[in-house]
Order: sequence, then structure tokens, then C-alpha cells
Amino acid sequence: MTTESPHLPSRRQRISRRERPAKAPLSVDSIVSAALDIMMREGLDGLSLRKVAAALDTGPASLYVYVDNLDALLSLMLERALGKVVIPPASKGDWRERLGAVLFSYLKILMSMPGLGQLALTSVSMGPNSLRILETILALLREGGVDDDRAAWAVDSLLLQFTAIAAEQDVRRRHARSYGSVQQIMDEISEENYPRVYALREKLLEGTPRERVRWTIDTMINGVLSTPRAKTE
Repeated sequence: MTTESPHLPSRRQRISRRERPAKAPLSVDSIVSAALDIMMREGLDGLSLRKVAAALDTGPASLYVYVDNLDALLSLMLERALGKVVIPPASKGDWRERLGAVLFSYLKILMSMPGLGQLALTSVSMGPNSLRILETILALLREGGVDDDRAAWAVDSLLLQFTAIAAEQDVRRRHARSYGSVQQIMDEISEENYPRVYALREKLLEGTPRERVRWTIDTMINGVLSTPRAKTE
């Protein structure tokens, strides 16, 4: 007859060291989610397949079953983010107002996460979310009387403009460049060397970000309406 030690659990009570919560199965969605979490914390420069694999408690080689490479993962991340762009209903304003709302929502989404603006500037996504945005902008331009030749080029220019704005903000946030430093430079600028900048130094910094974005949208739409596409040879 054996006696169980009072200091050790019985065999029925013992828990195997190998027992632990089961890992969630790998999938494209889980990989993209982990990658977005890393980018949120560390920015685009801090993202790698090795870090994504570590976050999912697996090896980098396992990820290649689901994504071809880092570029493919970046495209999937962008596609996921663009699913949050709001498309206003047809009843909400005229075509110009709705186009402006789409572009503003696009910019807002790209600025909502560190690195996302840079990602949109350097990656290409042609999934359903991206195509939904393209389709909406092309339809709104058609509604506004823009011919197909101009619309085909305009959609690229419109999205590129606001992608660039978001990417610029990414860089400024990363390097902690503040409005205050720009204001200081303007306050100290030489009237003799830069007379026009000096004269307009206050106006150059006027307006809220939303007001400036709204003006940029109107300016670009007006440009599309008034500028025929150059003929190709």
C-alpha cells in the first residue's frame, strides 16, 4: 500500500506541464489582425513577418501557407483598413458633397493608425474594399458630368493627394515635428530675404485641418471639371 505525499498532488490532481490554452488556428484574418496590432504599436518600420509569427506563437515559415511574402501581407492589411471607409448614401447631398465625404473618410482612416498612410503610399490593394472606393468615386464623377477619360485619371490623382497627406502626417508623428516649431520659424523669418513668405506668414498657417482638407477637395474637384485630359500620342 502506498501513501501519497502531503506535499504533492495525487495523480488525479496533477496537471501536465504540457497543458495550456490551445492556440487559435492560423488564418489570413488572424495574421492580418496581428500585423495591424504590431503596426499600431511600432509603426510600419517595426513590422516584420518574424514579429507577426512571434505574436501568433508560431514560426515565420507557417505564415507562408497563408501569405506569399511581406508585400502580400501589407496589401491585405491595407485592404482590411479600407473596409472602414464610409460611402454616403445617394440621398445625402449632391455628388460633390458625397465625393468630398468619401475622400475625407478615406483620409481619416489612413490617419487613424501609425504607418497606415505610408502603407497606402507604397502598397497596392485591389480587393473588394479598394474596388468599392474606386467604383464609388468613378460613379460620382460620372454623376457630375465628368467624361470617362478625365474620370479615369482623376480617381488616381484624388486618392494619391489624400494618401500623400496621410503619409506626411505619419512622418511628422514619427519625428515629433510639431506645429509649434513651424510657428517659431515663421516668427523668426527674414522680411528682407523672404518678403512674400513674411507678408503671408500668418495666412500660411491659418485654418483648421478640416477646413484645409475641405478646400483641397473643392480645389481638386474644380480642377477635374475644368481641365480636359491631355491627348495621348
